[in-house]
Amino acid sequence: MTEAETAILTHLSSSPEATIEDTFPWSEEIKIDHKAIVGAVKSLLVEEYVAASDLSTSFFTLSKEGEGILANGSQEVLVLKALIEAGKLSIKDLQEKVGKDVSKIGVGNCMKNKWAKKDGGDLVPIKTMEEVTDDIQAALKTLSDAGGVTDGIDDKVVTGLKKRKLISQVTRKSYKVTRGAQYAPTRVKKAADLTKEMLDSGDWKTTPFKPYNFMTLGEKVGGGYLHPLLKVRAEFRKILMEMGFHEMPTNKWVESSFWNFDSLFQPQSHPARDAHDTFFIKEPASTVAVPEEYYERVKKMHEVGGDGSIGYRYDFKREEAFKNLLRTHTTAISSQMLYKLANQKGGFTPQRYFSIDRVFRNETMDSTHLCEFHQVEGLVADYNLSLGDLIGTIETFFKKIGITQLRFKPAFNPYTEPSMEIFGYHPDLKKWTEIGNSGMFRPEMLRPMGLPENVRVIAWGLSLERPTMIKYRIKNIRDLFGHKVEMARTRTAPVCRFDSALEDDQ
Repeated sequence: MTEAETAILTHLSSSPEATIEDTFPWSEEIKIDHKAIVGAVKSLLVEEYVAASDLSTSFFTLSKEGEGILANGSQEVLVLKALIEAGKLSIKDLQEKVGKDVSKIGVGNCMKNKWAKKDGGDLVPIKTMEEVTDDIQAALKTLSDAGGVTDGIDDKVVTGLKKRKLISQVTRKSYKVTRGAQYAPTRVKKAADLTKEMLDSGDWKTTPFKPYNFMTLGEKVGGGYLHPLLKVRAEFRKILMEMGFHEMPTNKWVESSFWNFDSLFQPQSHPARDAHDTFFIKEPASTVAVPEEYYERVKKMHEVGGDGSIGYRYDFKREEAFKNLLRTHTTAISSQMLYKLANQKGGFTPQRYFSIDRVFRNETMDSTHLCEFHQVEGLVADYNLSLGDLIGTIETFFKKIGITQLRFKPAFNPYTEPSMEIFGYHPDLKKWTEIGNSGMFRPEMLRPMGLPENVRVIAWGLSLERPTMIKYRIKNIRDLFGHKVEMARTRTAPVCRFDSALEDDQ
């Protein structure tokens, strides 16, 4: 037990009618801080050792200025005294003699009480000290002697003291304490849990337990929340599946340079394959194997070309192709899916594939760039496809996410020809902004896979972060993805829904 608990229970042990009438004066009497007494009373109330009723006492305390007046006199009396001693004073001389604060208040009250008057630029006294009384100091002394109780002081005087901010009202909370239903002179700590040790020893039979409230509800358990990126991802998946696309397996983040670069007809000297742009894996540094026959066909295409291409005319290195890395795009999965499609039993069949997953690039991080982001990619493999099919597919997808104004700009990609950058009109920014890239996979990429000559593959891609930032009005990508994300945003982000422009047209 604490000292305060012991004092309370001991005081109440004298008789069943023993009472602590007011804990505040009682705490001063036994020289224990009242806050400690209040804490002990609240603790004992929980287990019904005591019963208590609230007491409230209101009184006035003197401000710092009021205490100064009680000790030295009011400002008006100090000003009058200074004027009498000097005969007359200018405002400046008076301020130097009694201080600016005293002068500011005292001069006004002296003039109001007609204790002094102006004589040109000076102040001169009208009354003598014997002719005036310091009512303010007297009222403060009466109040202080009465312990802050205003009984016997005129209400107008009290109002004046409050108006001058010389006193302030304080309400003190205390308790009247009596014995409770479970009173005992000594507090016994009750156990909250039934332990294995109690069961083994049998102590549970004699140990007092805290009462269990089986009606009390447990703390509310919050459900899981989808991150804004996942909400947009779910909506994109739904749209792409409605368009007849099948999702590719993209759960392998580590790829070989062969699938990430070489199979896409990207030369081994390309700047994107430099360590400044790509994260290479230290252990294991190299992949175990790739399809050997396919590897040889890819190597030949790079070195000497084929199907009308002259290739890149360099020595294709196996050790470079076998380097492991964090994939820089999900097109590494697309190339594997197309290879499987070309070599499946029964031969090639037209397909539509898509993927939405994480990719990694060694980039300088800023408000719009991170070292990892999510790529949305779609491709269609079919006979005799054209650039018009690519544009039509892209327009259909973007219309389904509410972007109707599109522009296409010629571009260069190592593995697509022709290639196009996709621009969409941003209604909030009121300008055209790049939202994706697209193109038709080159024959140099498709022929080594074994796809028929008249099979064309159209593809397009965009980041998941940019439309998410636009949708949720987020300006800094680090507020969307990464360790600085505010968790409350995840809980409060609204459901993602893209209004289909196609439905509006209908």
